Amino acid sequence: MLRRLSLSDVLYKTRRFSRNVSSPPFTKYRPPLTHAVHFDCFNKCSKIHNCLFLTSNLALLVNPCFRRGSISSPASSLSGRRFCTSEAFESEETSDSDCTDKVYKTVMDYSNPEYQMEEALDKLVFKLTTPMVVEILERLRFEEKIAFRFFNWAGHHEHYSHEPDSYNKMIDILSSTKYKVKQFRIICDLLDYMKRSKKSSVPIEVLLTILRKYTEKHLTHLQKFAKKKKIRVKTQPEINAFNLLMDAMCKCCLVKDAEDMFKRVKTKVKPNADTYNILFFGWCRVRNPSRAMSVLEDMINMGHTPESFTYNTAIDTFCRAGMLSDAAKLLEFMKKNGTTMSSPTAKTYAIMMTALVQNDRLEECFGILKDMIDSGCLPDVSTYKELIEGMCLSGKIEAAYKFLEEMGRTGYPPDIVTYNCFLKVLCDNKNRDEALALFKKMVEVNCVPSVQTYNILIVMFFAIGDSEGAFETWSEMERRGCARDTETYCVMIEGLFGCGDSRKDAVLLLEEVINRGMKLPYKKFDTFLMRLSEIGDLRAIQRLSEHMRKLYNPAMARRYALSQKRKSMSLRDK
Repeated sequence: MLRRLSLSDVLYKTRRFSRNVSSPPFTKYRPPLTHAVHFDCFNKCSKIHNCLFLTSNLALLVNPCFRRGSISSPASSLSGRRFCTSEAFESEETSDSDCTDKVYKTVMDYSNPEYQMEEALDKLVFKLTTPMVVEILERLRFEEKIAFRFFNWAGHHEHYSHEPDSYNKMIDILSSTKYKVKQFRIICDLLDYMKRSKKSSVPIEVLLTILRKYTEKHLTHLQKFAKKKKIRVKTQPEINAFNLLMDAMCKCCLVKDAEDMFKRVKTKVKPNADTYNILFFGWCRVRNPSRAMSVLEDMINMGHTPESFTYNTAIDTFCRAGMLSDAAKLLEFMKKNGTTMSSPTAKTYAIMMTALVQNDRLEECFGILKDMIDSGCLPDVSTYKELIEGMCLSGKIEAAYKFLEEMGRTGYPPDIVTYNCFLKVLCDNKNRDEALALFKKMVEVNCVPSVQTYNILIVMFFAIGDSEGAFETWSEMERRGCARDTETYCVMIEGLFGCGDSRKDAVLLLEEVINRGMKLPYKKFDTFLMRLSEIGDLRAIQRLSEHMRKLYNPAMARRYALSQKRKSMSLRDK
């Protein structure tokens, strides 16, 4: 028959045990554990659980503290000690979750190329663990470049090393689609080697072997093309695979690591012009113009000639970094030392002029425009579009009008293409008043609006929810004798379908399109059929289907349907 344990019996056995405990064979101090085991059986008795003396003695039984051969007192062992309860476990899990959220937020806040994500993460105080890394990589599974950047930083952390779980997660992210496999296949091979060999770096011999195998398996078409055309290739085949690896790292903003790897490999594999261009674009991506220019100087010293696209990237980087004087010097260098492939183009001047306008340096902008025309490089549509767009986005509408007047004074009056570029920028920004003022100015200077002008205005009116303005523009086209084209009908019908009260007008316009026998783009046919199915107009669906069957054959319809299906499947995981 069991006897109920009384409080006096427990205290007596506890004191007896403490007297009979012998000293440990060692004299080294062992610090007390921070948590004691929690006994659930004593929770049922509130009197025993609330007894402080009993709690301290139970802690002594569970976790005795030996200090220099003697038992520490219960009071000393109790001081500063925290018992591990279920609430403590929950608090630890909550702290780990909060730490993971904090790291993830830092990664996303500093994910832009020009931001120093690594420095921001180094300032955080937390313990990096494999479950935390895997959890953050899981959240970044659709941002493979940011994920690999964080993975690379974690691998260089002082008190952390990657385990197979983190390697597998990173490889899965970099190989989840065909596009990612094509771009990051070499990186996946390197990560797989590091996982299997349990190393934190790849030796140069192993790297060359991986590059050689990749070239033999995936880049054989280059050698076949050279052999077919009887072209003597002077570079090593491995350099093409190495360029792909460098490009992938630079796109992940790991430019410093890519440059370090380049310095290790350039004695084994001779770099070409593409190698220097990749490094140059990488430093421009992270907004480091000084390092980019040093790479450009090395490229020129090695006998490689930069193209105008390379210089344009450098000038754009200087302008975005606020280094306009350096950009102007580089432009002068292109004028004096540029060849046929590296002389300034209309794009080069547009980048420079846009930067000057955004920094309130209009006189210098007009000076560059004059030099551009004097050098024989005439402005094209893209030049005006980029320049005016830069002015409008920076809120300098008056400067844009002044630019148009300056064009007229210099003998190059703005035509309908220039006005349409200006109007397109204003309409895209939904600046209704300025767009209508510009349209009025076009009419005053006898610049006849084109059908593209009216199409731009109709799109803007529907975007701001002003269907009356769209109808007025539609009527204005008829009054001025401007023939409506297919695009006009498309934007009008699509805009009316978007308005809840004007769907009947959209169906009437669609009937007009069918009666005139106009051939709409196949994509617009598909869109209009979906709109008609939403409102349930079976008669209009039948008429439009018959009209579409006259203009498009069934084979084309099947190809379009398959392409749309592949597109939807490819975007399903994003």
